[in-house]
Amino acid sequence: MEDNYNEYFEVNKETWNKKVAIHSESEFYNNKEFLKGKCSLNDLELKEVGDVKGKSLLHLQCHFGQDTLSWERLGANCTGIDISIEGVKKARELNKLLNLKATFIESNLYDVPQNVEGQFDIVFTSYGVVGWLPELKTWGEIIAAKLKPGGIFYMAEFHPIIWMFDYLQEPAKMIYPYLNDGAVYEEYEGTYADDGKKGMVSKEYGWNHGLGEVISALSNAGLKIEFLHEFNESPYDCLPNMEVNKNGMYEFKKDKGMFPLVYSIKATKK
Repeated sequence: MEDNYNEYFEVNKETWNKKVAIHSESEFYNNKEFLKGKCSLNDLELKEVGDVKGKSLLHLQCHFGQDTLSWERLGANCTGIDISIEGVKKARELNKLLNLKATFIESNLYDVPQNVEGQFDIVFTSYGVVGWLPELKTWGEIIAAKLKPGGIFYMAEFHPIIWMFDYLQEPAKMIYPYLNDGAVYEEYEGTYADDGKKGMVSKEYGWNHGLGEVISALSNAGLKIEFLHEFNESPYDCLPNMEVNKNGMYEFKKDKGMFPLVYSIKATKK
C-alpha cells in the first residue's frame, strides 16, 4: 500500500466521521425502527448468505453497525470494522442498547491483519464499499487470510457502471472510466442519506473497480468463486432520479433496465 494514499484516507475518514450523526438520525437508516427489531439487511443478502446461526462473521466497512448487529440478531458471532471512530462509537452504543455481544474495531481495511485477531466462518461486506479502496489485490488477500478453511466471503455491491456517471450534473453525465484510473475527488453538500439541509459538505476520494478486477482479486488470493449475480434494480433510493418499481426496489426513471445497478459475489476458501 502506497504511503500517499494516507492523505486520501484521512479526508474520507473525516467525512465519514461527520456522516455518522446525520445518518443515524436519518429516515434512510430508520434507526428508530431498527432499535425496535427491524432487520437492516435486504432479502438479497439474507437469501444468498443463508443461515448464520453459531457462525463467526467479520463485517468489513460496517459504518455504524446496523447490518453487523442484524447478523448478530440472526445468531452470528460478529465483529465489525470501520475506518470511522464515530461510526465505531455509535455501533458500540447500539450494541449496548440492544444487549448484544458484537465487537466493533476502528480500523482501516488495510490494517485488519494487525487489528483483528483470528479467522472467521464468514467475511461480509456490502453496498458502497470497494469504491473507497485504491487497490483490491491486498483486499482479496486480507479476506482470504481472515477466512477459515471452508469459510465463505459474500459481498453485495453497487455495479461499477453506475460510478461512471457524475450525479452532480443534471442530467447525470458519464464522465468517469469503468476501470480504476486514479482517485476521483468529489465535493458536494449533504450525503446520500440527507439532502444537504444539515449543512454538511462531503469531501470524498474514490476509485472505480470493474468486475474483472474484483473477481481477479478474490480468485488470485485463492478463493473459489461460487457465483456472480447482476441485478437491474437496487434496494436503496440513494441516487438521483430513482423510483420504486413493482418489486419494491429502485430503478432509474429513465434508462430502466439498460444496465445493472447491483451485483453480488459469493466465494469460498478451499
